[in-house]
Amino acid sequence: MKLFIVLVAGMPGAGKSIVSKAAQDLGLPVYNMGDIIRMETSRFYGVITPETMREASRRVRKLYGEDYVARKTIERIKEKRGVVVVDGVRSLVEVEAFKKYAETVILAVHASPKTRFERIRKRNRPGDPDNWEDFVKRDLTELRFGLGNVIALADYMIVNEGSIEEAYRGAYNILKELVEKNVKDNSIS
Repeated sequence: MKLFIVLVAGMPGAGKSIVSKAAQDLGLPVYNMGDIIRMETSRFYGVITPETMREASRRVRKLYGEDYVARKTIERIKEKRGVVVVDGVRSLVEVEAFKKYAETVILAVHASPKTRFERIRKRNRPGDPDNWEDFVKRDLTELRFGLGNVIALADYMIVNEGSIEEAYRGAYNILKELVEKNVKDNSIS
């Protein structure tokens, strides 16, 4: 069975983790690109704050290339087969890196800035902004990386303004369809 990658994109707080949960419930491996940035942030700065996360994101891309985080993620999934989910693709350069390695689709999750800010404040993850100004700065950084382009070119879209259950159901159904298609396509060849 060949490798098929579902690239999950969305602004911070949009609900990418709901897609990851649905993937895990389907038995799919999930790789979070943000883990690589958190690791690099710790390596460069020792402490994870909104500022150090933004700076580390820019720094690794400047030092090692715009596709660095994608390449590091590919190293982690290298021996996998079947459907895998990659949470947190940020740019078309990263998308292209994955496309060179395996068949891909983009699944985007969207929510309004107000909704996302409230979610981020509640989850309180290391590196998350705790005020509106830092939230806007983080959004602008993400958009400068090209995240808006990835979302605009998504193959699938989940609008996550309702309940967690609704978003989960949408993600689960899309992922289940992709798994079934992948199994069918692989049984033909």
